[in-house]
Amino acid sequence: MSAQDAHYKRMMETPIPKLITSLAVPTVISMLVTNVYNMVDTFFVSRLGTSASGAVGITATLSLILLTSGLTFGHGAGSIISRALGGRQEKQASILASTAFFSAFAIGAVLSVFGILFLEPLMYLLGSTKTVLPYAKGYGLYILLAAPFTVSGFVLNNIMRYEGKANLAMVGLTTGAVLNMALDPLFIFGFGMGVQGAGLSTALSQVISFGILLFMYVSGRTRCKIAFQNYRIGEVLAILKNGLPTMARQGMNCFSSLLLNRSAAVFGDTALAAVSIVNQICGFIMSVMIGIGQGYQPVAGFTYGAKRLDRLKSGFYFTFLLGETVLFTLSLIFFFGASPLVSAFRDDAAVVQIGALMLKLQCISLIVQPYVTCANMMFQSIGETGRATLLATTRNGLYMIPLLLVLPHVFGLTGILICQPLADIFSLITALPLVIRFFQRTKAVSE
Repeated sequence: MSAQDAHYKRMMETPIPKLITSLAVPTVISMLVTNVYNMVDTFFVSRLGTSASGAVGITATLSLILLTSGLTFGHGAGSIISRALGGRQEKQASILASTAFFSAFAIGAVLSVFGILFLEPLMYLLGSTKTVLPYAKGYGLYILLAAPFTVSGFVLNNIMRYEGKANLAMVGLTTGAVLNMALDPLFIFGFGMGVQGAGLSTALSQVISFGILLFMYVSGRTRCKIAFQNYRIGEVLAILKNGLPTMARQGMNCFSSLLLNRSAAVFGDTALAAVSIVNQICGFIMSVMIGIGQGYQPVAGFTYGAKRLDRLKSGFYFTFLLGETVLFTLSLIFFFGASPLVSAFRDDAAVVQIGALMLKLQCISLIVQPYVTCANMMFQSIGETGRATLLATTRNGLYMIPLLLVLPHVFGLTGILICQPLADIFSLITALPLVIRFFQRTKAVSE
């Protein structure tokens, strides 16, 4: 039996719980390590002062812009690739992978050049105050220098996952993350670079992760082959169309993050620092759910491409229940540990007071996210672009943005803190009927 046949058999015949768990575990580890190193950045930079803590939130929004670009091409190509591999179309999979990779690298280069040329106005646009600006510029410069490698690295990572090779993706991500955690204190304090040291450390880790991931492809460890001769400009539109849900989700995430920064900045660097710290902590919690959901994505694409709708549905509900169990447990732990957690990053009474309340509110609402996440990932993986795009825009777009525009004017700082929990709840209300109707329709078709 060939390696391709063995892989196909594994995706089609392995019991759903075992298959999704085996794919999710390395992805969860990758997501956790990545978020840990984001939190490590926040932890060390926060030692430099409250304004420096606020800069982390500004540069996190910049990183979200790069992430949006990379994931749009990575998910856009990846979900088509998983269906192509499910239909045993190996050559087409390589064409899609190469087109996504080289397109993403070019987009990253454009973002790098223009971001550096207009660095100061960009930082103000992202929500920086005058006191935060020097820190944000010092950090953001290095993030932008590494942008081409960061954006295309996301593509390489996601295509590996859609192939069902999450273990290889984990190696590239975790190596860079561990390196970043080691270099952070060395550059920030050992070399006296301050916030710029954190930026340089992050940039170097992204470049090294990129190199490791690319090596996996050129050394023949993946089913997709990355080569410029496989580039087809005609495939870009199909990739972008399929990546529209990711573009919408991440784009709205960027905009709402920008709006959140700007809203918090009205209440001073203390509020901006608290929001930045809590978003890093909640990102850590949600990374577990995203990793679990990403373990389901290649299964959804393969099974839908092979017309195994029974496995598609059972995979959805297993992933949801697993995610709900894990996220509920984590939310409970972080709820009761809110104050000491925030103070571990910044031992400032005002920051802790704001941050602890915000974290508790988000822990309550995060338990509704597993269903929304599973629904969004399933619809995108099977090519249901309309439903996936709608769900992708709910939390950080359709609900979060209007809430941020209204509630702070009505309730002040408290209005900012309750926006995300309310958006979570409204997102669940939107997702439920979409999933129920979809499975009712597929059941009728299969019968």
